[in-house]
Amino acid sequence: MTLKACIQRLTRSRLFHGGLLIWFLILSILLFVFVKMASEVLEGDTMAFDRFAMAALRKSENPSLPLGPGWLQSAMLDVTAIGGVAVLTLITGIVAGFLAVSRKGKLALFVVTAVSTGALVSTLLKSLFDRPRPDLVSHLIDVNTTSFPSGHAMNSAVVYLTLAALLARTRMDNATRIYILSMAIALALTIGFSRVYLGVHWPSDVIAGWAVGAFWAALCSVGMQVLQRRRLLDPSQTEIKTGFNDQAKEQGMSPSTD
Repeated sequence: MTLKACIQRLTRSRLFHGGLLIWFLILSILLFVFVKMASEVLEGDTMAFDRFAMAALRKSENPSLPLGPGWLQSAMLDVTAIGGVAVLTLITGIVAGFLAVSRKGKLALFVVTAVSTGALVSTLLKSLFDRPRPDLVSHLIDVNTTSFPSGHAMNSAVVYLTLAALLARTRMDNATRIYILSMAIALALTIGFSRVYLGVHWPSDVIAGWAVGAFWAALCSVGMQVLQRRRLLDPSQTEIKTGFNDQAKEQGMSPSTD
């Protein structure tokens, strides 16, 4: 191996480990947010904020009615369904099936495992905290589980952010990657907001769900990158092209610019 090739590999290694440090910082912040929120909830310190925010979304003359026109309530019902177990399971199954028929069985298994374990963590956390549902306003949709953290907020973050990270790694241009991840974040945020709007979650439930869901998705994204770099998972399009360019450079050929 030439000296130039060694330097290139060392540079890529440093960039990779630098990226891991950034991911570690993100994971630490998200975990801190969840732990802090959980502590505040257990001590009852979020109730003033929770009550104020929830009441602000209802009509003062009739708290049983949410703010906004009638179509907004219907829209929120539709949005909240996108974060439900049935839809998330369907989407995960479709993506996993697509990966399987594309001969990426290991990646399909990884996606199913990431989403399933995330859902399991959500269920365990709900059982652990056992927080009652809000009783400040009437519920606009039926619920039968505990409140903290919001399962819709957490599970939608796990599914949509994990799938967005997977899809983003198939694209080479940063603009497309940013768009994909931004849309996934916006979708998770909207689903979480719908839970407060419909009166079935305290705002602190949703914030905690976002934090732990994003933490889980980020953790899975890091794991996916590490496994793909070690060829234990199907490589992403980015890594395939990078490998081709590296090989071309070592052979004295012009790298691909597509």
